[in-house]
Amino acid sequence: MPKYRISQAATLLGVSDDTVRRWIDTGRLGALNGDGPTMIDGADLAALTQQLATAPALGASVAESARNRFTGLVTKVVKDGVMAQVDLQCGPFRVVSLMSAEAASELGLEPGVLATASIKATNVVVEVPDA
Repeated sequence: MPKYRISQAATLLGVSDDTVRRWIDTGRLGALNGDGPTMIDGADLAALTQQLATAPALGASVAESARNRFTGLVTKVVKDGVMAQVDLQCGPFRVVSLMSAEAASELGLEPGVLATASIKATNVVVEVPDA
């Protein structure tokens, strides 16, 4: 199960560390009990990112290059025998990648895992950071 420190969760959510602490105190975000720093379950964090996601206003122009990279949390993985659909919540953006089920398994993709979607043309490549 992926776990994140408060500062990591704050960065992924685009809020301050204090906001994450308040959300834990009010029960909006769960924290894992244990020794050491407060940790947040990746699946719970992924669910909150989806709740907080808002689409950009219609008509807003966004400058983009051909090599866009979006870092966020995996929110859903659906595998069949050969292929997998991997959904990521990257700030307010949902990114979906279709890849082999073998690749999704090798990357350890599951809800709550931190990943980066690298997009060029119509291909989405998913990366995970070095642990």
